[in-house]
Amino acid sequence: MEVNANFTENARNDFHLVVKARQGNQKAYADLMHRYKDSIYFMVLKMVNNKEDANDLTVETFAKAFEKLDKYQPEYAFSTWLFRVATNNCIDFIRKKKLNTQSIHGMMDEDGDEKPLQIKSDGLNPEETSIKKQQTEELKLLIESLPIRYRNLITLRYFDELSYEEIAQQLDLPLGTVKAQLFRARYLLGNIITRHNKDDI
Repeated sequence: MEVNANFTENARNDFHLVVKARQGNQKAYADLMHRYKDSIYFMVLKMVNNKEDANDLTVETFAKAFEKLDKYQPEYAFSTWLFRVATNNCIDFIRKKKLNTQSIHGMMDEDGDEKPLQIKSDGLNPEETSIKKQQTEELKLLIESLPIRYRNLITLRYFDELSYEEIAQQLDLPLGTVKAQLFRARYLLGNIITRHNKDDI
């Protein structure tokens, strides 16, 4: 795998970090994230216009990028590829959000008459409730395999639904540390879930 001759010095440095990360070097992952997390966050924030969503989507972007790192080809700078991953992730998020919200304006039937607004119940039927409960229990079992500090962070964030600030306060940790460790926790959990799903096939 050869580096593009037209790469800037920064792009070359990124490429060398990517090579190290592919070999399992954790510091290389951390360096790449540190280098781009702010610029990714602000780009995402412009697209979704919500700080909490932007934080979560930034974490997701790095998790997805690191998961697909073997697919990165150095004909483009790593930063270009990473921003494309972030953009696609945001577009998916916005599309899903739109599917979950139904406009009450301009809802007409074939004759041009206004249709009564039908709001789908958020309640689950007994079968769905049972499946959801089973999935939650399976997820909790997978989370148990994480190191304790990551396990606690995942529980506080996604089961207790605390904000980053509330977690930082509760654990007496700097906000940046909480975000970085949550990123790592989600990345590890994603790998565990992927392995678990493969084992089930």
